[in-house]
Amino acid sequence: SLPAKLINGGIAGLIGVTCVFPIDLAKTRLQNQQNGQRMYSSLSDCLIKTIRSEGYFGMYRGAAVNLTLVTPEKAIKLAANDFFRHHLSKDGKKLTLLREMLAGCGAGTCQVIVTTPMEMLKIQLQDAGRIAAQKKLMAAQAQLSSSPAAAEPAVETRPTATQITRELLRSKGIAGLYKGLGATLLRDVPFSIVYFPLFANLNKLGQKDPNVKAPFYVSFLSGCVAGSTAAVAVNPCDVIKTRLQSLQRGVNEDTYSGILDCTKKIWQREGPTAFFKGAYCRALVIAPLFGIAQVVYFVGIAEFLLDMLPKHRA
Repeated sequence: SLPAKLINGGIAGLIGVTCVFPIDLAKTRLQNQQNGQRMYSSLSDCLIKTIRSEGYFGMYRGAAVNLTLVTPEKAIKLAANDFFRHHLSKDGKKLTLLREMLAGCGAGTCQVIVTTPMEMLKIQLQDAGRIAAQKKLMAAQAQLSSSPAAAEPAVETRPTATQITRELLRSKGIAGLYKGLGATLLRDVPFSIVYFPLFANLNKLGQKDPNVKAPFYVSFLSGCVAGSTAAVAVNPCDVIKTRLQSLQRGVNEDTYSGILDCTKKIWQREGPTAFFKGAYCRALVIAPLFGIAQVVYFVGIAEFLLDMLPKHRA
């Protein structure tokens, strides 16, 4: 049922995000730093420095936005894929690969309604610590060199999601929350085209009977493999999306007018390898996130909860 699908998708998203959010924060910071003042050299370096400067909960900056919006996002993504698969199947027959990809394309297109503003707000909160740390470092270097700029230390600002939302709505309207929509579609549609067919076919390998669900560990491993593969495949689009959605820049960092401008500047100034910044972080985020999501979704926690309601009332 649709309510069960929505509940399953929501629970899956909440559990997954809670487990992997610090790695996602590191991914955003690694993708955003350019060839100027580089703050972090790797995933572990980023997490260690974040804990030292911002505390343990600094790794969860922006998590509240994600946890609030990931429920509708994952619910829409998983339910839409099922909806399109159902309507693209002919008399219940097995879907062709092309139809599986079309179903994934539909799911990816639907989810950006929630994904774009969620990513927009999350990125500002995740990257605020990097920019603040960079300003502190520049101030310290200025003091050592006896520069006049050392007279005024850098002031660290900590915007909240509510403040950012109000400012964007006031200055740019609803379009402000959908900055980077094209880049989000460019990332999420190909991701879903790769992910859903790959997961479905890997999951089928663990089914002894077509009418019986695969064991939970098969669904988990299939979600991990399909998720990490799709994540690495679309990482260049994720780098572009992250750069375009960042409202604040660090010292001597480029600004971009659109997808083509961003692609051109990254290629010319940072080289082709820059498009794979944070790729392993993204794979580490997506693999367990979608593994957990598919286990919850296919095990059907919601069906169990919904079945218990009449018994409880009785």
